[in-house]
Parts: sequence; structure tokens; C-alpha cells
Amino acid sequence: MEVIVLPGPDDVARVAADVVADVVRRRPGAVLGLATGSSPVGVYAELARRVTAGELDLTGVSGFALDEYVGLPAGHPESYAAVIARDVTGPLGLDPARVHVPDGRAADLEAAAEAYEQALADAGGVDVQLLGIGANGHIGFNEPTSSFGSRTRLKTLAARTRADNARFFTSPDEVPLHCLTQGLGTILGARRLLLVAQGSAKAEAVAAAVEGPLTSMVPASALQLHPRATVVVDEEAAARLTLLDHYRQVYAAKPDWQRP
Repeated sequence: MEVIVLPGPDDVARVAADVVADVVRRRPGAVLGLATGSSPVGVYAELARRVTAGELDLTGVSGFALDEYVGLPAGHPESYAAVIARDVTGPLGLDPARVHVPDGRAADLEAAAEAYEQALADAGGVDVQLLGIGANGHIGFNEPTSSFGSRTRLKTLAARTRADNARFFTSPDEVPLHCLTQGLGTILGARRLLLVAQGSAKAEAVAAAVEGPLTSMVPASALQLHPRATVVVDEEAAARLTLLDHYRQVYAAKPDWQRP
């Protein structure tokens, strides 16, 4: 995979936004895979800045969220439907009718997961999937030991994931135990994968995903199987990479025609 190491979080946001913008310019009706959590926040902010400045038009774009908590009431501010609407759909000027989130309140969750897979297929698949990475190596809510062939389904959140996400809730007990998430097989079906990470807390997971063995214990290592995966990280998140100097050299020597 391509590994891009940059000085800080603002640089990560800028280069990742360049990748998304390039995809949209080539295909104005592109399908974007939308991640939540803290990692992609800066990317969305940079895309929103470009939209506001008239540098980028996303009105024809469709979006599919990676996941959703199960059981949160309608309108809960930390449901991913609410987060996507607040942080992505509005600021980026997307058509709300084109932005899709798994139905975590469905009476039949298995049917809801199947319907989400069908909606992705009907849209023609994802052109570029934005990803963060959990401290335990999860992408989407695919926790350790998730199958590389998995599709959208119900998952139980790991204790570490719930603890990490407790900061978004009033108390740790409010963090849902279950979610609907795109599977690793679903994610690998995207035409391009774009993983972003910032900060030292992600360094171990980034190193395991990029340089470690291909293993279900580190779900993000599945990116090693993809023909076009890009990992954009800041210096702190890259600190555990063995081939750090090599990645810097490769990016510095990258021809202009291959950028972003």
C-alpha cells in the first residue's frame, strides 16, 4: 500500500482531501464511503472549506456511512446518522437523499444489513472509502477476529472500543453494545481505500496494519489485500513504522502525474 507520512494533522487533512477531490473531479457522481470518529474530522473540515470557497462541488456525490450504533433513539446526537448529517452532509453540501446510514433501529437487523448491502450494489459500489483506525486495529466496527470476507452485519463492540467512544457520551454505560457495520469484505470492494490517522495513540495500530502480518486480530491489515490503498498519517501516528524513511523517500520521489 501507499504510505504517506506528513508533519501534522492539518497536513493529513489536506492530502486526504486532495485524494477525495481528485476522485470527484474525475467522476462528479462519485460514491464516497463515509467514516465517523475523530480521525476523519479534519478531512471533512478541509473538504467543507473547499466547498465554501467554491473550489469543489459535491452536490452530485452520494455517500454511504460505514456503520451505526444499534438501539439509540431517533435524533440521538451521537447516532452516526446525526453525526453524518451534522459534520458531513450539511457542511459538504451533499443531498441528504443521497446519504445513507445503516438502520440501527430496525426491528429486523439482519434484513436491514442485507438491504444496506443491496443499496451499495445498486449505487455501483464505493469509489473512495475514507477510513479511520481504532487503537485495537478495527476499521468500521470490524473488531479483532472479524472475517476478511464479512459483509454488513450486526457486531458486538469490544470493551476497548466502547471505552474509547465513551468520551462522546454522558457516561460509559450509554455507549451501545451493538452496531451494524459494513464488513471487511464490503470495505475491500471499494475502488480506492483512504485511511487517515493522527497522534501517538494510533501508532501501534498503524504499524500493525501496514507492516504486520495479515491477520484478523488486526482488521485493518486487510488493506494489504487491496490493489489501491493509501494510508495518510502524521509523524506521531507513524512513529512505530519500521520503514519510515523509505515511505518518506517514496513520497518525495512520487511523480507529479501520480499525485494526489
